[in-house]
Amino acid sequence: MITEIREKMEKSIDSYEQRLKTVRAGRANPSSLDGVSVNYYGTITPLKQLATISVPEATQLLIKPFDKGCLKDIEKAIFESNLGYTPNNDGETIRIVIPALTEERRKELIKQVKAIAEDTKVSIRNARHEGIDRAKKLELPEDELKQTEKEIQDLVNEYNKKIDTLLKEKEQELLTV
Repeated sequence: MITEIREKMEKSIDSYEQRLKTVRAGRANPSSLDGVSVNYYGTITPLKQLATISVPEATQLLIKPFDKGCLKDIEKAIFESNLGYTPNNDGETIRIVIPALTEERRKELIKQVKAIAEDTKVSIRNARHEGIDRAKKLELPEDELKQTEKEIQDLVNEYNKKIDTLLKEKEQELLTV
């Protein structure tokens, strides 16, 4: 049971790390577009399935769709994604120049990262709650139940420290000019 709880918490951390990668820090990063989905002929499709995304310069993304007919749809999806990107469509590709981060935008991104961290901590607490409920249903002796609850809480503390460490690293990355 403890192993299952650990696996759930590990999945939460993995998801957290993936979500952190989508928060840009002033440098071009193709993974910042991972959450962008395009309405492609009536089907919501991830952008990375419709185009190649490359980084020709440190502050620029180049999106080259496999089907040029979906350029407008890709452009619209990027606008609607609220990433703060302005796509430039040249008829063949879409270029995105990553603007330098203003102090205000950095603070917004830090708030966003903290919200992601809090969501992850909530999922960790939910895993703890599930584990404790399962332990109670097993009708363990009181001392074994207390020991199991302590082990689960130790896991929660361990994973919360990981979340805080990752959060501090991302904040440093965002604050670095």
